[in-house]
Amino acid sequence: MIKSPLPPSFQTAETPMNGGKPQITKITLHLTTHTIQRLRQIPTSITRPTTLSPLSSLSPAKATKPRKAHHLFSPSILVSTTTHSHRIQTLSLFLTQSLSLMSSSKKTSFPLLTVSLLLLLPFSHPLSPTRPGSSLDPRQLTALESLGFPSTSDACAVPSPRDNATSCDAAAPFRHLISLRLANCSTDLDLPYTALQSLSTLKSISFLNCPIPPPRRLPPQLASSLHSFSCISSLRRVPGALLSPLRNLTELYLTGVPVMASAPIMIISNMVDLTRLTISSANMSGPIPHHWHCLDLVHLDFSFNRLKGVIPGTISMLGSLQTLNLSSNFLTGYIPDSIGDMVSLKNVSLSNNSFFGSIPSSLSDLIDLVQLDLSSNQFNGSIPTFFSGLKKLRVLNLENNNFQGVIPFNSSFISKLEVFKVGGNSNLCYNHTMLSSKLKLGIAPCNRYGLPMSPPGDHLRSDGSDDMDDYGESDSGHDGNGDHHGPSKVVLGVAIGLSCLVFLVIFLVCLSKVCG
Repeated sequence: MIKSPLPPSFQTAETPMNGGKPQITKITLHLTTHTIQRLRQIPTSITRPTTLSPLSSLSPAKATKPRKAHHLFSPSILVSTTTHSHRIQTLSLFLTQSLSLMSSSKKTSFPLLTVSLLLLLPFSHPLSPTRPGSSLDPRQLTALESLGFPSTSDACAVPSPRDNATSCDAAAPFRHLISLRLANCSTDLDLPYTALQSLSTLKSISFLNCPIPPPRRLPPQLASSLHSFSCISSLRRVPGALLSPLRNLTELYLTGVPVMASAPIMIISNMVDLTRLTISSANMSGPIPHHWHCLDLVHLDFSFNRLKGVIPGTISMLGSLQTLNLSSNFLTGYIPDSIGDMVSLKNVSLSNNSFFGSIPSSLSDLIDLVQLDLSSNQFNGSIPTFFSGLKKLRVLNLENNNFQGVIPFNSSFISKLEVFKVGGNSNLCYNHTMLSSKLKLGIAPCNRYGLPMSPPGDHLRSDGSDDMDDYGESDSGHDGNGDHHGPSKVVLGVAIGLSCLVFLVIFLVCLSKVCG
């Protein structure tokens, strides 16, 4: 087999015949990506037919002595096709005729074949039904139109901050969607399975205020491609079976939509790559998972649900966790001591539950803690002093619990806090020598026994003792120097009058005896 010197896109195979004359039996056409795109750009309709000249007309030397075989191209091939398959048929016909011509020739001019072939690709109109100004894959463009995107806009343009938006990769010749946001949808909008199949390149999909029916399932290729799934007040409800196949998610955000799952573990058990997990205001029930597979989690928000049970000690497996929000559930029990092992924690909210017991001392190990909200629970005991040693702490909310005793903080610590709330703890009080009443803490000052002082006028003190002697304050029956107030003027006047009357009676009795 003899190889002929040809341009890089062509290879031929020649077989020696009986007469020693080689005959071309095979032409292999290696089309590069650029050439394929040129093929696709042959126009679907051409107003001016393009004539492919025969080889004889391209070669001045041969034009004077035309061979009969040359007229295989007469009449000349007209490129006027309507489908991609027709174009391929045209190209095949051209190559077949070229092969027949070269087989009957003693000397074949392969450069002329190359020039003739390239004449098939002179135009730039695309085969695919892309819109003017759009570089998106035509299938995905059609899918977007079925989802309510306007056909006149470029789907890969700069995304809008409020409405439907997309972002694309930089692939060529057609770009592909990597992010899709559906916002403020019509209730008539549907999510056809075929459209979702066309969007299998998506890495992120989000729904914002789209009260539309959820899809029964996602195409497997799309489910494995997604890294982020967000649903805010959308889809009416989200079945757990829709979420559990999303194994490659790194972010899951669900809020304001009911999640149909018996427990969080039914959703996240296969999501080992999760780093941010929010399922909030979703009416989700069940316990907090005891076993975690997403060990790189940095954000966990299960707030405003119906979770029950306790916080398992195994939550300390989430050593990278920075935000823990379990507020507004039906959780109970103690805060586990193992929470001190979660040294990356910065924000912790356990408010509006039924936790009880004292604050564990292991919280002192959370040196990066910025916010701590334990409000509206049943915590008791004294407030730990170690809070003043947490240098990054800015929010401390302990209101509406059963804490007791004296607040152990001075004014310098409280002043550096952005939020400090301790109201609603009836047995908690403050030392007025350390804290000013101008702070308006919502609790009473302490008396000499470290108990909250009752508000003035609640009752009369029969023993006349001073509850605030230790702090230099006086009770309502004493002046500033500790002297008792005298009787009122009315009482004093009546007493003097009675005394005068008695004296007058005695004087008259004595006078009558002397005179008699």
